[in-house]
Amino acid sequence: MKPVFLVGYMAAGKTTLGRRAAQLLQVEFIDLDAYIEARYRKSVSALFAERGEVGFRDIERCMLHEVGEFDNVLVATGGGTPCFFDNMEYMRSRGVTVYLKASIPTLCQRLSRAKGKRPLVAGKTPEELRDYVDEMLKRREYYYCQADYCFDAERYESADSVDEAVRRLSLLTQTPGEHAFPSLDAEK
Repeated sequence: MKPVFLVGYMAAGKTTLGRRAAQLLQVEFIDLDAYIEARYRKSVSALFAERGEVGFRDIERCMLHEVGEFDNVLVATGGGTPCFFDNMEYMRSRGVTVYLKASIPTLCQRLSRAKGKRPLVAGKTPEELRDYVDEMLKRREYYYCQADYCFDAERYESADSVDEAVRRLSLLTQTPGEHAFPSLDAEK
């Protein structure tokens, strides 16, 4: 099976859906940020602090190209991964890309529950968080929308709904579709 890459903003559910999907599809799950941390033996935030965003994005690109050469993997990318270099084009050339799309209110709700684990949003008031997410999505949506498929991440709040998304994802891995960015959640 070619690699499957999950893209989308932080808290869209890439890791949650990715872990479950990899388990049910019997492929290896790779969280790109965790992969980078294991290879460099430093946290993403420490790498950002030491090397700046440009240095981190160079590392991220190299590690993406490394995991992109593996077969039978499902990769949850970082929220910014598709937005730098030729990363989105590379992922589309190597496998199937899926954008997990969530609304600003949903992302803010999920991020507010996990502020301690997300240094980019820690300490932000609800209004600041909403403004930050809104601004970042405006910048990144162009790249996310280049994905082969779009999943409505609003729907994946329960174990049953995640399993339904995994079923849809498994259909993609059996017969990859055209690069037409169809929404698999819409009724046809």
